[in-house]
Amino acid sequence: MRQSSTPEHRGAPGPAAGARLSRRSELRRRRVRRRRAGAVALMLAVLVLALLISSSGSSRHSPHATGRSHASQRGVPAASPAVTVLVHQSGILPAPLQDAAAAAVTPGAALLIGGLDQADTSVADIAQLSGAQAVRIGSLPEALHDAAASVLQGQAYLFGGGQTTSVSGILHISAAGQAQPAGQLPAPASDVAAASVGNSIYVVGGYTGQQALRTILAWRPGEAMRVAGTLPKPLRYAAVGALDGQLIIAGGTSGASASRDVYRFDPSSGRVTGFAQLPQPLTHAAAAPLDGDLLVFGGRGAKAGSQTAGVLAIAPNGSVSQAGSLPQPLSDLAAAPFGDHVLLAGGRDSGGRTQDAILTVTRRH
Repeated sequence: MRQSSTPEHRGAPGPAAGARLSRRSELRRRRVRRRRAGAVALMLAVLVLALLISSSGSSRHSPHATGRSHASQRGVPAASPAVTVLVHQSGILPAPLQDAAAAAVTPGAALLIGGLDQADTSVADIAQLSGAQAVRIGSLPEALHDAAASVLQGQAYLFGGGQTTSVSGILHISAAGQAQPAGQLPAPASDVAAASVGNSIYVVGGYTGQQALRTILAWRPGEAMRVAGTLPKPLRYAAVGALDGQLIIAGGTSGASASRDVYRFDPSSGRVTGFAQLPQPLTHAAAAPLDGDLLVFGGRGAKAGSQTAGVLAIAPNGSVSQAGSLPQPLSDLAAAPFGDHVLLAGGRDSGGRTQDAILTVTRRH
């Protein structure tokens, strides 16, 4: 039989009752200590969790965060301010024209040289191109198209081109429209591109009539052509321009395919390196510098009829962005840079029709 837990006296507890009370007090004290220890552990856990969350949030926004560091190591270009251009029709050519060469020789006018007319026939015209019109001022020794023009020390020069066959001539074209022989390419070549850097003009790629070329040729008036660099692959119809003392080579046709590759050529070392990728394969586009970027106008894919209206901006750090749009999809335009604007002339639309528009391109500020 268990003893009654009721005290014998309601005053002070007896010895047995006191022992039981002492054990209960000790149990209560142990429970209190356990609760306090649990509370402290919980507070420490909450504090550690808060610190971890704070550290994670900071790393996502820190310029030294792990993710961005890895991206930098992979060579991803830093973001550049968005470039936006305005394109509007400012004039009309005397007749539709495509595949002409253009070179800016005065502050307000360019030379528009050769090209194909609406019947796909080569022309010999040399015209003075302004933002509103083109006026014929001279003639080439022979009709041709798919040549390239560039300016060096205020003088315009025309390289290659062809009609039924490619030609190897280099012509000096005066501001008055007079054409005079100035040199020879190493081999006949059409579908070439050209731009000047420093005291030389560089002629990129092309087609001999039998094979595409992968050379970058350097030329100065009075000197023979020399091979200054070699492209990773043969290339025709590339969009080429100078940017920060380098030559930028965008797109073009290699074999039967249009290319997305953008290369950078360093004239001081002769090295050609991969620089960027276009959003899609592009060939038969035009290029011109504007306010520190190289703009690429129109072009098309490998198939005829795939023209685009896009205007792309290639920044000095290699980033490529959509900068604007032409009034309609066009390839095979002529482009002449004038510092604060670019003139575009003619071109071919997606229906195969040769165009007669003069377009003025300015940067939106």
